Amino acid sequence: MIPTLGEFALWIALPISIWGGVLAFLGGRWGRGDLVLSAERSVHAVFLLLAVASAGVVAAFLGDRFDYWYVSNYSSRNLETYFKVSGLWAGQRGSLLFWALNLGFFSSLAVWLNRKKNRELMPYVSGILLVILAFFIVITLFITPPFERLPFTPQDDRGLNPQLQNYWMTIHPPTLYLGFTAFTIPFAFAVAALLSGRLDARWIQITRKWVLTSWFFLTLGIVFGMRWAYEELGWGGYWFWDPVENASLLPWIVATAFLHSVIIQETRGMLKIWNMTLVCLTFIMTIFATFLTRSGLIESVHSFALSLDIAYTFLGFMVVTAIACLVLILWRLPELRSDRQFESFLSRESAFLLNNLVLLGAGFAVLWGTMFPLLTEGLTGTKVSVGPPFFNQVNIPIGLILLALMGIGPVIAWRRASARNLRKNFVLPTGIGLVVAGILLALGVRHLYAILTFAIGAFVLAVIVIEFWKGTRARARIESENLPVAFLHLVRRNRRRWGGYMVHVGVVVMFMGFAGAAFDTEVRQSLIPGESVTVPSAFGHEYTLTYEGLSTARGQNMWQWIALMRVERDGEPLGTMTTERRFYEAPPQPMTEVGIRSTFTEDLYVILSTLDEQVGMGNEPQFQRATFQVQVNPLVPWIWYGGLVIAIGTLIAMWPGGPIPGHRPGSSSPGIGRKEATPSGGGGDGGSDGSMGEPAGGDGSSHPPAGTPAGVG
Repeated sequence: MIPTLGEFALWIALPISIWGGVLAFLGGRWGRGDLVLSAERSVHAVFLLLAVASAGVVAAFLGDRFDYWYVSNYSSRNLETYFKVSGLWAGQRGSLLFWALNLGFFSSLAVWLNRKKNRELMPYVSGILLVILAFFIVITLFITPPFERLPFTPQDDRGLNPQLQNYWMTIHPPTLYLGFTAFTIPFAFAVAALLSGRLDARWIQITRKWVLTSWFFLTLGIVFGMRWAYEELGWGGYWFWDPVENASLLPWIVATAFLHSVIIQETRGMLKIWNMTLVCLTFIMTIFATFLTRSGLIESVHSFALSLDIAYTFLGFMVVTAIACLVLILWRLPELRSDRQFESFLSRESAFLLNNLVLLGAGFAVLWGTMFPLLTEGLTGTKVSVGPPFFNQVNIPIGLILLALMGIGPVIAWRRASARNLRKNFVLPTGIGLVVAGILLALGVRHLYAILTFAIGAFVLAVIVIEFWKGTRARARIESENLPVAFLHLVRRNRRRWGGYMVHVGVVVMFMGFAGAAFDTEVRQSLIPGESVTVPSAFGHEYTLTYEGLSTARGQNMWQWIALMRVERDGEPLGTMTTERRFYEAPPQPMTEVGIRSTFTEDLYVILSTLDEQVGMGNEPQFQRATFQVQVNPLVPWIWYGGLVIAIGTLIAMWPGGPIPGHRPGSSSPGIGRKEATPSGGGGDGGSDGSMGEPAGGDGSSHPPAGTPAGVG
């Protein structure tokens, strides 16, 4: 009953979305509030209908309705319940419906939040959102129908891909979809601003938290995917530059560039055309990521089966969207001219622009390396692979430049940096970075990129710590507060600035985790019970693993062969750990479950590669020989710690402002156009909660107006 109702709801959603879109544009054009109201109600109705359709798919999975093609190909009777629920996004047909559901939710939320404000933009916002919803509903109904019936009902069927039967894969795709779909809202407001001619900074202020929300979910989704690859694929890595991995990275890169460049428009009235282009490009990249995964044109462990219908449909949608955005930007070009020009290369404006150019350079390199095999095959008929060596060679130097800019951009002066500003803000952090590089060289480290990563990371962390210290000390002095209270109030009064600094800290920690790969050690050895293998660590100690034996277990939908290992470090017992080989029955497929023992500084990573039962002669015992791959991966835990810090910093930057307990109104709350009492070097409180401002990072000669924003990422 529920699946049938879901299918019916999906068919009803299509005409409502089309009709609502028409009413929205007509209402905006004619100034008809009744038409606009009807369109906004259509947005809510479409979301509710998509929710019913999604519930129908989930009900079909939970009810083992194998008469549906989608359930038959992605479920089985003995599949665990939460994996059946995740079937909604496990396959191509359900995932596109889930994409539309998320978009419907964010669209409905955006309309509701703006029901009494921004009325000049909302007709066009509603119309754009309904058009995009209609596009995905059309695909779901006519190209990838999740409710397609089979001519017969099998008793049981293929089951979910074992690689997807992992906790991280139950949250990785939904988180990415939330990031992709959330960015549709800023795109809709940007296009609405172009259509209505309201091209001041208002549309940016409206969408600021939407952009951060999208960036937050994209970041989490990428980190969750890295964790899945590290645990599930059994190769000891977390990023392989797989085409679909790259596709998820592209919108994140462009959105990061936008988050930084928008600061210049808000503060200096510059880069209006650039920012409008970045918003449109980010949205197109979210569609491109969906296209690349769902079309199956590029071979990937993540991609779905080849579907030329989906490929051509998404490609056509991207082309039409790109042309429409280009036409609108050219139409409004005179109104998008910058208010000011760049005054000096040594300025914060230039640092942010350079950050943008480097980010887009990285994005182009990733896009080119991803699409080159497809383009080559299409033009010459020859398959050419582009692997990790190309991406690492190009993107590691780019990443180091971006890392350095994270320490330069926030504290260099606006307009033009003086020698005094440069000495005050960069001498000490640069010295700390050089000291770290010297220590690593003295310890015998010779890996260039690792040394540069730690040295530049130390420089950036020093800049951030100094900024926090200056701001906290200044507030403690002005408000007569103790340092912990002053620190708390400092962050609460300007969440955007200090949350952004926390994001930078998380990025630095992740980069150091990536650099740890330069010191990985690995041993591969065949063992029988009682034998041991020793593997050294880059930190000077050794792990000894003794193979205790192999046990067999019958799990749900699989057989398990579990190897027990006793672990010692420099002769000190650490307990035991296990690693497994599994054979799934539906679908039939062998899998490896790695054993991971984490400390703060490294992971002990054990893979049960092969099994070989050795039978003794006569009354001799039987031994079970197994081959193990044992790795010590330094600093990998820092990747996950860094991701957590990034998430916390983004939440702080997104969190709504409010009154500060114990704060004396008017004591040190700067207003627009009023200079705040800040410590030397620009590390003060910044603007009020509502302004999300950023104090100047100069020497007093190049201060921007109060209320200067600071971005994250």
